[in-house]
Amino acid sequence: MDVKKDQWTSKIGFILASAGAAIGLGAIWKFPYVTGMSGGGAFFLLFVAFTVLIGLPLLISEFIIGRGSGKEAVSAYKKLAPDSLWVWVGRLGVLGCFLLLSFYSVVGGWVLVYSGLSIPGNIIAEGASYPDLFGSIIGTPWITILGLLIFSLINVLIISLGVSNGIEKANKYMMPLLFIFFIILVVRALTLEGALEGVKFFLSPDFSKITGEAILYALGQSFFSLAVGFSCMVTYSSYLKKDVSLTSSASAVVGMNIFVSLLAGLAIFPVVFAFGYEPAEGPGLLFIVLPSVFSQLPFGEIFLCLFLLLFLFATLTSSFSLYEIIVASFTANGKRSRSKVTWISGLIIFLAAIPAALSSSSLSDLLIFGKSIFDATDFLVSNIMLPFGSLLISFFIIYSADKSLVKHEFELNSTAAPRLYPAWRFLMTCVAPITIIVVFLNTLGVL
Repeated sequence: MDVKKDQWTSKIGFILASAGAAIGLGAIWKFPYVTGMSGGGAFFLLFVAFTVLIGLPLLISEFIIGRGSGKEAVSAYKKLAPDSLWVWVGRLGVLGCFLLLSFYSVVGGWVLVYSGLSIPGNIIAEGASYPDLFGSIIGTPWITILGLLIFSLINVLIISLGVSNGIEKANKYMMPLLFIFFIILVVRALTLEGALEGVKFFLSPDFSKITGEAILYALGQSFFSLAVGFSCMVTYSSYLKKDVSLTSSASAVVGMNIFVSLLAGLAIFPVVFAFGYEPAEGPGLLFIVLPSVFSQLPFGEIFLCLFLLLFLFATLTSSFSLYEIIVASFTANGKRSRSKVTWISGLIIFLAAIPAALSSSSLSDLLIFGKSIFDATDFLVSNIMLPFGSLLISFFIIYSADKSLVKHEFELNSTAAPRLYPAWRFLMTCVAPITIIVVFLNTLGVL
């Protein structure tokens, strides 16, 4: 029996929600510091190339699977490939989202704490040590647990409201505000003396800085920042009506994601260079360097507060999609209450995230292959599970999914899509899987 499904109320609602899923920690937190550690401009070009040539075709593939089946991630593969092992692609996606949330929510908690401190102006202070502040926040168990709890509660409250009344409405407010805040910050950054050096670092490619590890990071970043590989977009597109072009929607999401990554670089690197900081700071770039920088600007407290609120919006819109794939998979048969499943899922995710939240304090001595619980989970998800999931999706869409259904969904409501279909199929048949396999083997140390 088919269960009546909630749906996106408009194409723009779907695009904003999908862009919100894609534009999160990957674009605003991870992208700047990975770019800084990987040489700047050359890494950005690699990231754009991977996003367009691999990320976009994979995103379209997930859209086709979702709307073509009309089902969430697990049921979609059951419907399109009944009585086969392909259902495990959806199950892998649910597991991956669960693991991803177990460290993603921790960072979300950090952002919440910083945002809460920034509103009354309690971060920037004369003589303040921002590394010590960051260390005290992530190193104090009750602070990290409280931030994690509040972040989890916000997600649960929005997801429990449903697709159109919860996720879509939240994104319609958060995404425009995100772009407005970003543009304000970019304009301020580019007017600083010495900002041009940061722009050159970010946009002038120096390919001598590119290593095998940087290529791996660029590919992983393209997956992470587009939310592909875990079938999140399969679930999102299953709520989409038939009068929307999948190719144009996917292109809009990718374009917005690259644009936000560009804005992130233009908001951060000019400021970092203007005040003589090191761009390769690493994960602490946003939490340590930027408060130091904003403290030296007129109205710095206001700009820091804007940036942290922007960061919080992006983190939440992205986490909504991770929660949704989990909740949708357990409510697909219509026998379980969405609200009940959401609250139970939120509680389990919160409990599962506690070890990562404590990996800089009480559990700092507990290492997995030489990494903290937080870093080990991040590596497993970003560098192994996401590429592996993307590889399986590329095999499924080419070798298992019904070719006539795939072609129909690809071309529906688009005059340009029929001309693009052969190119998309070539990219999904050859370019995407070969690139993923090479990089994946490099990750495992085989190459």
